Amino acid sequence: MSSTTVSHREKNQLLAALPVVDWRGIESQIEWVEMPSGSTLHEAGTSLRHVYFPATAVVSLISTMMDGATVEVAAVGSEGMVGVDAFMGSSNANNGTSSTGTVTAQNTALVVRGGYGYRMKAQSIAQQAKRSEQLMHHLLNYTRTLFLQMSQTSACNRHHSTDQQLARWLLVHLDRQPDNVFHITQERAASMLGVRREGVTVGALRLQRAGIIRNGRGQISVLDRAALEVHSCECHSVIRSAYDRLKNDAVQQAPPLEGIVFGRSAQARTTFPGGLRSGADS
Repeated sequence: MSSTTVSHREKNQLLAALPVVDWRGIESQIEWVEMPSGSTLHEAGTSLRHVYFPATAVVSLISTMMDGATVEVAAVGSEGMVGVDAFMGSSNANNGTSSTGTVTAQNTALVVRGGYGYRMKAQSIAQQAKRSEQLMHHLLNYTRTLFLQMSQTSACNRHHSTDQQLARWLLVHLDRQPDNVFHITQERAASMLGVRREGVTVGALRLQRAGIIRNGRGQISVLDRAALEVHSCECHSVIRSAYDRLKNDAVQQAPPLEGIVFGRSAQARTTFPGGLRSGADS
């Protein structure tokens, strides 16, 4: 994986909103890395070695049952961070931390849309958060919003139809990518939603007949986002509003940086500024 120390932070909104003093404290410890589609950043139950701040990649946080069944509990893009367990651990082994102080990942992190992002050692972000009250406050604000996404997703999976869940899932991921195309099979989508493949097939067919999406082999294209929002339950708007509030709070606390747009309206698109270069393979 290609990596280099970077001096820019604009491509991830969580980093971009950090106070300058806190950014300077972690700048030399962050790498710019490739995050290939289908790669696993960490698995549940394993030691959390790194945290990631996606830029153009999108990551699914997945919970796995004892029988092997899986379900996506949250999606993380350029608005956030993968590996929040890193700075929430303690010396208590029963609290997700080993006797050596190594934090255990609570969910599997799977890259569903390949791209790039920033990587930092889990131990380093934990140490910096302990030193800086501002940094810890900033990270906890994001974590609270991430947990809201998880809880709303759980409620959606329990109470809403498969069609509504599919629409919500598509919208949540649309908010985190620059185009309307998903390179995903219906079988994989069903795994993300924790439902039978037949349910996703029927739901996708209904959306296609309504002119909202177009199904292809291993690909779903959203043609009408506004109509998709109508077909979704309230869960997407709850999640979207929470991240909008987080972004607005961050903007008030840090100087605005050009090129950062979280999510999209029916016309607007997420944009990412240029300027970063990857170095030699690590």
